[in-house]
Amino acid sequence: MSLSLLSRYAFFALCVAYTLASLPFVAHSGFWPITLATGLLSLLGLFDLLQKSHAVRRNYPILGNIRYLIEAIRPEIRQYLLESDSEALPFSRAQRSLVYSRAKKETADKPFGTLIDVYQPGFEFISHSIRPAPLSDPAGFRVSIGGPQCTQPYSASVFNISAMSFGALSANAIRALNQGAQRGNFAHDTGEGSISPYHREHGGDLIWELGSGYFGCRTDDGRFDPQRFAEQAASPQVRMIEIKISQGAKPGHGGILPKHKVTLEIASTRGVPMGQDCISPSNHSAFSTPIELMEFIAQLRALSGGKPVGFKLCLGHPWEFMGIAKAMLATGILPDFIVVDGKEGGTGAAPVEFTDHMGVPMREGLLFVHNTLVGLNLRDKIRLGASGKIVSAFDIASVLAIGADWCNSARGFMFAIGCIQSQSCHTNKCPTGVATQDPLRQRALVVPDKAERVYSFHRNTLAALAEMLAAAGLTHPSQLQAKHLVRRMSATEVKLFSQLHVFLKPGELLGNAVQGEFYARMWQLAQAESFEPRSDEALELH
Repeated sequence: MSLSLLSRYAFFALCVAYTLASLPFVAHSGFWPITLATGLLSLLGLFDLLQKSHAVRRNYPILGNIRYLIEAIRPEIRQYLLESDSEALPFSRAQRSLVYSRAKKETADKPFGTLIDVYQPGFEFISHSIRPAPLSDPAGFRVSIGGPQCTQPYSASVFNISAMSFGALSANAIRALNQGAQRGNFAHDTGEGSISPYHREHGGDLIWELGSGYFGCRTDDGRFDPQRFAEQAASPQVRMIEIKISQGAKPGHGGILPKHKVTLEIASTRGVPMGQDCISPSNHSAFSTPIELMEFIAQLRALSGGKPVGFKLCLGHPWEFMGIAKAMLATGILPDFIVVDGKEGGTGAAPVEFTDHMGVPMREGLLFVHNTLVGLNLRDKIRLGASGKIVSAFDIASVLAIGADWCNSARGFMFAIGCIQSQSCHTNKCPTGVATQDPLRQRALVVPDKAERVYSFHRNTLAALAEMLAAAGLTHPSQLQAKHLVRRMSATEVKLFSQLHVFLKPGELLGNAVQGEFYARMWQLAQAESFEPRSDEALELH
């Protein structure tokens, strides 16, 4: 027992003893800095003994603090000293380096061959052609968004900035992203935090996202305000309207910005009062059934003067999306676009159980939505976007090959403006000024420099996509198909994505013979009048 006590309290006792012994001589000694240091450590040790929150510090005064110091800097130690190039946490060093290189206009070429084990199951690649196509101009990699009910279609790049709100990101981050988007002629999604003054400074194209809080177009009690919406949507800078139904990283989960974080700027931008928590409910109040969602889309399209209106969702219960599809048929109202978000997407903060175990991954969700629209003969009238962990030209090509028309990236563009993946977005202590409202911290983010990087990252990524397409014998991203994407299944077998998945034929859901029991069953369960599935008794009657 005595040896245990000695090991636990020895350093604290030595600090106290040295401080007391040297204190009478401190004025005439050159060792006063040591006395000062041991005195401060002694006070720390005394505090450790008296505090009741941390057992380690009570048992190991002074020395116990080393444990918490190491724990605090563990992510940085792992990221810079221990992490391999291919270890994704959530993005690998190789992925981040690729973005940094393209944003800084440095070469992203690598010598000596790939570091990836191409014989590992899950490895994916795009097959190339013996007769490569001429290299296309990436400026032409665009898609027209706006169905037959839209009077102001938008020509969008196939690669755009995904939803990130002012409040989650700093003012300087928003400025840099929008200026880069303006220079590169691509779109910047506002996120659900509404259109801030910083979105407007440089005039880049905006996709205005409406979440359940209706920020920027809400009544005092938090409901949708048509007049305020029409005023905002009339801006020429607003090119599309996106209703956020759910977010990949925390589907079905509302949000709260605590009142102490609601600054005057955020309150003014979102249209919320100061001194109160800013709530994003988990449910929309403007609609509660698939048919009401379609009617809301038609209302927004009319109020915006005919601009493209669509919605974003992370796929959940399959019958709910098929219920939306049935509502399209029942009402004749079509969204101009649908963005499929994946559970691999990011967020400023979410419960671990949600980020790890809620929601459908992006590819499965995208395939299901694509197939449903094909099976209803609606795919040519509705454009599909995809978002979720997209940073490279191959990432873009792989989602376009399985059904998307364009894709969005959030964290990729965060890397472009300096994010180092410190994973401190929710603390207001972002070390690079990207995800903070601290004026001194965001001052470190120099807008003109980072805007240039946003522009360069977009341009160089699409240039790499053009080279991949040419190698595959293609001239435009719209030509990519599932047959071009290949996955290794085992050490001795690879399969085309066209072999891996069920792809419905045009109009198949409208007939009696549906390929695959899953699609047939979900179509039976879905109903346009409710997000609830039909009961077994109702199915038997049909």
